[in-house]
Amino acid sequence: MTSLLALVTSGIYWPATQCEFIGFDDPEYVTANSHVQGGLSWEGLAWVLRTPIAANWHPLTVLSHMVDCQLFGLNAWGHHMSGVLLHAVNSALAFLLLRRLTGALWRSLLVAALFALHPLRVESVAWVAERKDVLSTCFGLLCLMAYARYAEDATTSTPVPRHRSGYYALALLLLILGLMSKAMLVTWPLVMLLLDFWPLGRMAGGIRRLGRLMLEKVPFFALAAAASVVTLMVQQREGAVKTVANLSLAARSENAVIAYCRYLGKLFWPRNLAFFYPHPGYWPLWQVLLAGGVLLSITLVLAVNRKRYPFLLMGWLWYCGTLVPVLGWVQVGEQAMADRYTYVPSIGMLIFTIWGVHELTRSWRLWVVGSSVAAGAAIVVGMLLTRQQLGYWRNSEALYRHAMEATENNYLAHHLLGVALGRQGRVDEAITEMQEAIRLRPAYAEAHGNLGAALGAKGQLDQAIGQFQETIRLKPDYAEAHNNLGVAFDRQGRVDEAVSHLQEAIRLKPASAATHFNLGNALLNKGQVDDAILQFQQAIRLNPEDANARDNLARAQGMGSAPPRH
Repeated sequence: MTSLLALVTSGIYWPATQCEFIGFDDPEYVTANSHVQGGLSWEGLAWVLRTPIAANWHPLTVLSHMVDCQLFGLNAWGHHMSGVLLHAVNSALAFLLLRRLTGALWRSLLVAALFALHPLRVESVAWVAERKDVLSTCFGLLCLMAYARYAEDATTSTPVPRHRSGYYALALLLLILGLMSKAMLVTWPLVMLLLDFWPLGRMAGGIRRLGRLMLEKVPFFALAAAASVVTLMVQQREGAVKTVANLSLAARSENAVIAYCRYLGKLFWPRNLAFFYPHPGYWPLWQVLLAGGVLLSITLVLAVNRKRYPFLLMGWLWYCGTLVPVLGWVQVGEQAMADRYTYVPSIGMLIFTIWGVHELTRSWRLWVVGSSVAAGAAIVVGMLLTRQQLGYWRNSEALYRHAMEATENNYLAHHLLGVALGRQGRVDEAITEMQEAIRLRPAYAEAHGNLGAALGAKGQLDQAIGQFQETIRLKPDYAEAHNNLGVAFDRQGRVDEAVSHLQEAIRLKPASAATHFNLGNALLNKGQVDDAILQFQQAIRLNPEDANARDNLARAQGMGSAPPRH
């Protein structure tokens, strides 16, 4: 049965292997990352351990991308296949974990199947950059299985057998590996306590027993705390924690309360799914109060009935607790919510639902038959919706256009669509999309910068320069904008201004081969041949395969004519 579940899951998601890389985050992780493309090496391992990607430190995830590049190069199907297979493994692990903990075969299978085949999973599986979801969850579920083995016979009155201590150490190791894949697992010690409550039943004995269980989890809590500190420090250093200054704690708390309910809505009625949901800033007070009242009421009712229906409280708290790191109290990015954030929390809500329905219907035969039919229908509908959702991930343009249909005022989708169209040479369409992104979000620095690049491609240098200058005004430390502005000035013959901005771009991003190349061109145009030669040499050192830099270096060394510009 476990193998069948994994095979069905793989088959439903197999069309993901026909999808392309996406132009959002995939370049940072794979398609524009020369370190990752280099595959496995000792130098690559050292780079992984010291270098965050996309404002996150998750070295095992990056290593998994290196393995894919080693095996498949930049063939997207191989990278997608790895995600599909990991998700299939996670589905099997969820089934095995629940069956071992509860002994309930069909309920465990139904939870695992609904988890596996729900369209909310598509983002985590079909988006190469979200490998961290499926990889960290794989380690996380293995960690819980090891912990369950440890907890089976461990008591406070007898020594823990040596092999049980081994399972404890294995659980610690697996949590470390999970946290090195994605910091989402910082809530795992709390999940272990929830398993102690139900179904392990280890909390009988009152406060003293709870204290011992908490003490037992101290190493796990220490790991979670360390991962939280590292993650926050990296994100602050990389500039990812940027909306905190723009959104008050009240606004972020309002969105967190609303998000709990919106995620429930997406779980039970998965329509209008999108890769990005714009943050509204503030929600109407009545909606916040209603959502908060619903959440509080559910929690209180379940707490009062915890002895009679422990599985309901456990599933609910699993859902609520594991969502905490991604609810935006520390706002990272500009999304209000994300489908990928439901990957782990949905397991708790599915336990809540399936065990709850079983409890309601087990006394009436007709209800049992009806619930079984409904469960089968839910799985079939999930399969169909998942296949449909996979179609939106076939390429960047399809994904962004669907997001614009599924959401309102999606400035990021317009901007990214403009970038994708520009790369296809559809410059006029690209300009239109970027202008729409700026209309929706006037202070969107990246959209101004890419609009400038599109205008520059059309030869409208004055307008392009205006956009680059606006980009720098909004985001003074944006190296790419300084580079583009320098190139535009150089094309206009304003060489001193070009050199100034290109030097600033290099100060902000010293490892940019393209910027060293452009500065070399500007210096050569200025007559500073020796300085230009140094810049071309640096560009070649950073990118040995850059034929243009080699040609320009040879021309400069031979005192030839001014080189062509990128």
